[in-house]
Amino acid sequence: MDYSGNILAIADLSYVWAKATIEGKGIILLLGILSAFAWSVMAAKVLQIRRAKRLNEFFMIEFKAQAEVLGIFDRRILVEGCPLFTIYREGSLELDQRLKLGGRPSRADSVSLKQMEHVKGALERTVADQALKLESGLILLGIAVSGAPFLGLLGTVWGVMSVFSQVAQAGQADLATMAPGLSAAMMTTVAGLLVAIPSMFGYNWLVHNLRVATVELDNFAQLLVAKMETEFFKEDEGARSTSVRVARNTAVDPPAEIAAKDEGDPLGEVEPDQPHAS
Repeated sequence: MDYSGNILAIADLSYVWAKATIEGKGIILLLGILSAFAWSVMAAKVLQIRRAKRLNEFFMIEFKAQAEVLGIFDRRILVEGCPLFTIYREGSLELDQRLKLGGRPSRADSVSLKQMEHVKGALERTVADQALKLESGLILLGIAVSGAPFLGLLGTVWGVMSVFSQVAQAGQADLATMAPGLSAAMMTTVAGLLVAIPSMFGYNWLVHNLRVATVELDNFAQLLVAKMETEFFKEDEGARSTSVRVARNTAVDPPAEIAAKDEGDPLGEVEPDQPHAS
């Protein structure tokens, strides 16, 4: 294998680094630190999303196999790192508290509409918390995507300014004088792009997968609410009979204007005034 090309490239970078200004070296070091953080965030989020997806699939298989909605909750199972299980646990805990409201030793047979709204609120809060947890750290990638090129551009402009300042002081502008400084100035732009481009691809991939994961969390919360309502929510008989009676009276009773008209004139006609005899 021919290592001459790699050796020359390393030598060129070393030469350019030696000719760079203190400001350019500081910007390149800052970009290196930012790149390290960006790569660590991308690796951590990829592992987190894959683990959460795998655990969610296992949990959905177990959840669909349960005859009762609180079956898994009664078994006191704990699954760390599974967003769907966290939503299920918080919703089941809230439902269990509403069923045992009033110090009951055992669960009631049903919950009211107001109690069911409390359960829905707990599920919505948990879905939002899990979405924020999955999205944590993306701000650093956004900073790397948008800020790294500008930091590189700042180093380049600063380096070019220093080169022209040195040329003005030397009183001569030849290639041997300007080339080292210009190449060192351009290195900061290259460093900024090397940080921003991988961060951009990683950010877009993570945003897409996090959007899909958030939709799955919302769908599961709606499925869980539907199962809870089917099993525990029963409409109040008194309220239902009252609504039926009101609807029946509205459909049968005629309006007051029509009734008054029918009583005054069965045919609905008004006789014309008779002329007076002169």
